[in-house]
Amino acid sequence: MPHSNEPFVYPPTPQGSQVDVYHGVEVPDPYRWLEDPDSEETQAWVEAQNQVTFQFLNQIAVRDRLQQRLTQLWDYEKYGIPFRGGDAQKYGVPERYFYFKNDGLQNQSVLYTLTSLDAEPKVLLDPNKLSEDGTVALSGLVISEDARLMAYGLSTSGSDWQAWQVRDIETGQDLSDRLEWIKFSGAAWTHDNQGFFYSRYDEPNEATKLEAINYFQKLYYHRLGTPQAEDVLVYQRSDQPEWGFNGGVTEDGRYLIISVWRGTDPKNLVFYKDLSDPNAAVVELISEFEASYSFIDNEGSTFWFQTDLEAPRGRVIAIDIQAPDPENWRELIPQAAETLEGVGLLNHQFVASYLKDARSQIKIFDLEGAFVREVVLPGIGSAGGFGGRREDTETFYSFTSFTTPPTIYRYDMVSGESSVFRQPTVAFNPDDYETKQVFYASKDGTQVPMFITYKKGLQLDGNNPTYLYGYGGFNVSLTPSFSVSNLVWMELGGVYAMPNLRGGGEYGEEWHQAGTKLNKQNVFDDFIAAAEWLIANQYTAPSKLAIGGGSNGGLLVGACMTQRPDLFAAALPAVGVMDMLRFHKFTIGWAWTSDYGSPEESEEFKALYGYSPLHNLKPGTAYPATLITTADHDDRVVPAHSFKFAAALQAAHQGAAPVLIRIETKAGHGAGKPTAKVIEEVSDRWAFLVQILNISIAAEG
Repeated sequence: MPHSNEPFVYPPTPQGSQVDVYHGVEVPDPYRWLEDPDSEETQAWVEAQNQVTFQFLNQIAVRDRLQQRLTQLWDYEKYGIPFRGGDAQKYGVPERYFYFKNDGLQNQSVLYTLTSLDAEPKVLLDPNKLSEDGTVALSGLVISEDARLMAYGLSTSGSDWQAWQVRDIETGQDLSDRLEWIKFSGAAWTHDNQGFFYSRYDEPNEATKLEAINYFQKLYYHRLGTPQAEDVLVYQRSDQPEWGFNGGVTEDGRYLIISVWRGTDPKNLVFYKDLSDPNAAVVELISEFEASYSFIDNEGSTFWFQTDLEAPRGRVIAIDIQAPDPENWRELIPQAAETLEGVGLLNHQFVASYLKDARSQIKIFDLEGAFVREVVLPGIGSAGGFGGRREDTETFYSFTSFTTPPTIYRYDMVSGESSVFRQPTVAFNPDDYETKQVFYASKDGTQVPMFITYKKGLQLDGNNPTYLYGYGGFNVSLTPSFSVSNLVWMELGGVYAMPNLRGGGEYGEEWHQAGTKLNKQNVFDDFIAAAEWLIANQYTAPSKLAIGGGSNGGLLVGACMTQRPDLFAAALPAVGVMDMLRFHKFTIGWAWTSDYGSPEESEEFKALYGYSPLHNLKPGTAYPATLITTADHDDRVVPAHSFKFAAALQAAHQGAAPVLIRIETKAGHGAGKPTAKVIEEVSDRWAFLVQILNISIAAEG
């Protein structure tokens, strides 16, 4: 039996009397007290919920076997794409390469450096030595122009807060520099190698640093060997609390390019500062939030940008900063049928990365925009990399698909040839699996693509356990990628289905906007239509169908299970945004109003209230078996979302299916999570589904 018919006994969750009024509508919020993650009451509740959850998970016989198989498969060498640091020619220093490698089960990947691709690599930074349990992670790094120093950021327990330090690459020793209260920032060295630009927030209140709202980011310059208190404030806007600043230095070292962002909206501004003149003012080149502009490189006063201005799928333009009016802008690479994802400059050519129906396509153009060639990729999948400098004639890229572990290729920009540089060995046979892409009609008739991967020989008898995974938001594109956890699911006989919902970036900015604000219901309709297509086409049945997603994908799962509880047997919402009326009150939540809209606006409130998972649970409804996952230190999507949703779901739910919450301790939103914790969580998820979907597993042997 999947689970007994005895109703579950959940820990009691006291209800408060809090009621808020939005645009004349009274909205009770009985679990408001769970918003304080550090109160004794909340901590006692977390402990009690985890006890019930693990009591259920511990009795699933197959869980240990799943964990063993995941561990066995996970244990393969994983290489990052090698990259060159510094400008060897300009500074007369030896070439220096860097790459990440994980031996297999290390909690964090290790950074190596070497002087040529066949030289002996040496460890530059091993994050595994920074904490006992692998919860300190490297969150960013940038190499100085002379390749002598590395500035790098560290994050603890999955927090978005970072501290930055500087390491001598030759000796491996850290300098005295230490910068705090950095979040949503990289770093950019000046070409005299004396310091770097970075962005930070004012020091927060210690008690509320994981919940307090993040406003007024400032751009600074840090000079090596000086205390952070003496860092030079380069740019701030005290009239614009929501603006953030991303500073980058051009490859010729002459300009500081400041990309100004506001929340998660892809539209940005571009300012610059001439670094050859110490007294130069910051110049506003693009001062309206009307499109996205991504700086590629410059030739003297000509700046090249990738933009979606008047081109929702992207194009490349040239702006001469000496004649910056839009009527003087030149189009170099016009919009194509495919979606332009990114552009680099190598061998004095543009390398443009496109998405064609959510799979990679790479094209090379000369500096005037004339097409040179397409890069022949090893199959249908996702390619990334192609980094380097303008003079470089070699580059590297990684290629992956649902059944191809990330393989690294060296690409010769002159001959156009790719050669395998690193190929991992994983203990499975990719030929045992197949992937197909289908297109199905959503509720309003829109055609939506979906990838489906499974073991060859699958019977379309409507009886296959199926895991439907989605995201649908923030212009994020879901493309084919290799996952050990999905492989283990497919070994169990499971089907893995991944639709490219509206709200994502797969078909450019129009596709993204079609899943935002008052159009957000389209995303849920697309996901529900994917489920109905899988059932109609005999892949699965409601009793065998599970849905999953994380963050904005957790919201997706929460909305769909409350709208169509009849359609799914199980739901796995991870670190989800569940309270659509209060999401903007915590940390960086205000930034999501560009996608979600704001409860402060009456029309947007109506839409948000209409699908908010927390507010659409109906007492006496039989909901799918649910395993909510979150972490007690998530400062991106605060755990209150999952806590309140779990409490309300347990109160509303009628039926024998368990609705549980698994709360990871000393972990955050997911970035930098140690391998050991990831494997444990995946084992628990699949064990839960084996039990709920009644998956029969052959005896060992």
